[in-house]
Amino acid sequence: MERFIENTMYASRWLLAPIYLGLSLGLLILALKFFQEIIHVVPGIFSMLESEVILLLLSLIDMALVGGLLVMVMISGYENFVSQLDIDENKEKLNWLGTMDSSSLKMKVAASIVAISSIHLLRIFMDAKNVDPQHLMWYVIIHMTFVVSAFAMGYLDKLTKH
Repeated sequence: MERFIENTMYASRWLLAPIYLGLSLGLLILALKFFQEIIHVVPGIFSMLESEVILLLLSLIDMALVGGLLVMVMISGYENFVSQLDIDENKEKLNWLGTMDSSSLKMKVAASIVAISSIHLLRIFMDAKNVDPQHLMWYVIIHMTFVVSAFAMGYLDKLTKH
């Protein structure tokens, strides 16, 4: 009975595989929105103010960071919790494959969230004259919460490794 339970629990890790596959669909949706934004802006690019172009570029960078975060979580999560990826030696391989454990994945996710939050905050500051000071304060507080949380996670990770 114990062996059956252990085998069932171990096999249940494959329930995560469709979730990681779903993240790849999320990446496809993000790519479509990225190019939709570009196509939407191209006709009026010469009439845009410099600040509008910068806000657009920050938005595109934001999407790229989210996409990178999705890839990182998808691939390393699959490798850590489901199965090793079998990639042919003659195929292109990401240099971090097989090296990112769940602890380093958490740190990379936290750093990515801080970077995404930073870009979002910068976009808000670029349009600060149109933002209520109360909302601006809350944006900064939320961002600082992400920063402090990432720092605390890194510090705790460092303590547990020594």
